[in-house]
Amino acid sequence: MRVQRPKGTVDILPETSGQWEKVEQTARDLFKRANYHEIRTPSFENYELFSRSSGETSDVVEKEMYDFEDKGGRHIALRPEGTAGVVRAYVENKIYGPDYVKPFNVYYIAPMYRYERPQAGRQREFHQIGVESFGSNGYLADVETILLGHDLLAELGVKNYELHINTLGDSQVRQAYHDALVDYFTPVKDQLSEDSQRRLGKNPLRILDSKAEEDQQFLPEAPKIRDYLDEESKENFNKILASLDKLGVKYVIDDDLVRGLDYYTGVIFEFMVDDKSLWSSPSTVLGGGRYNHLVEEFSGPETPAVGFGIGEERLMLVLSKQNPEMFEDQGIDFFITNIGEGTDIKAVEVARQLRSLGFSAQYDVDQKKLKAQFRKADRVGARYVVTLGAKELAEGKLTVKRLSDGEQFSLEFTDLEDKADLLSKIEK
Repeated sequence: MRVQRPKGTVDILPETSGQWEKVEQTARDLFKRANYHEIRTPSFENYELFSRSSGETSDVVEKEMYDFEDKGGRHIALRPEGTAGVVRAYVENKIYGPDYVKPFNVYYIAPMYRYERPQAGRQREFHQIGVESFGSNGYLADVETILLGHDLLAELGVKNYELHINTLGDSQVRQAYHDALVDYFTPVKDQLSEDSQRRLGKNPLRILDSKAEEDQQFLPEAPKIRDYLDEESKENFNKILASLDKLGVKYVIDDDLVRGLDYYTGVIFEFMVDDKSLWSSPSTVLGGGRYNHLVEEFSGPETPAVGFGIGEERLMLVLSKQNPEMFEDQGIDFFITNIGEGTDIKAVEVARQLRSLGFSAQYDVDQKKLKAQFRKADRVGARYVVTLGAKELAEGKLTVKRLSDGEQFSLEFTDLEDKADLLSKIEK
């Protein structure tokens, strides 16, 4: 029986997993420098967690959720996004209590699952990098979150990205805007797509996010939410924009930006990449916003929160085109070749010593002929080749060759005891 991977999944093989590791390590390093700490939540949760947070009328819940009944009769869903599980963990573990410093800042890097049509940069099992910050309603918390996204893309070498930003205001603003959209779309209801006709009564904001041709003709003249903002929402949004101006972060106020999940309140944003070699029009690589009521939705105390998420598959697609140098194989530091009785275990010892100093090192576990070992050293991209024979073993020395220019060095075994001393002898 031939077994194949399920549709919409991808094997990330060793030849490319190192590229993912570089991207993820760059993100981890940046988040840690901002004092964010990693959180890991289950890959499946109770279905209600996502139906309540994402919204029953969202595409995620209506069309894309992987949900099933387990053997105990529980309705379970594979997580389609990261925020809901983090909020559930925040409430269940009482992180809102006084023992935790606020804001409580976390990040995650984890697989997610959505049943959608597989395409370049989008799979049914995909990976998401995200950050969440709980406990501050200050505008600087929004600014900080946006800056983290901006600076991460910059560190990764993403080009031609642009910040699109909007605000959804508070619950009263959303209700007034909801009513205005219902008034606008109701006279043309019969001309809307089937999905939008159904959503008109439940959540007309969803129509603004529709890609259906039937709906597109009505969107340009639809009411804009900024016309319904109260003074407090306007002031907060203007503070965020003024801060971005002072920090030199360019942005576009995008009235059509609504995001795809129901839990957003206040500021929302997306970073879009314009690269014609990838897409015919600018495409989102990072998106997020404020969600001040989701903790309460899960029976926690009133807690303001803000965050963002990045689809790694799409990000990797962008980087492979825009910053391929990042993915060049750097090889290893040392390859130890050996020949002669007693040199095999010494080769293992030398490799372990080099690794303990922080270098990458490999030896030939198959103990093939010396010529074959040198070929392997070249294939794995070693910077230095160490030769260990009976003579070197007897004299307590190693012969080291730097492959970039062919220069050779003679080292004492004791030179492997100190990294700085070793580097001073093998580097120009």
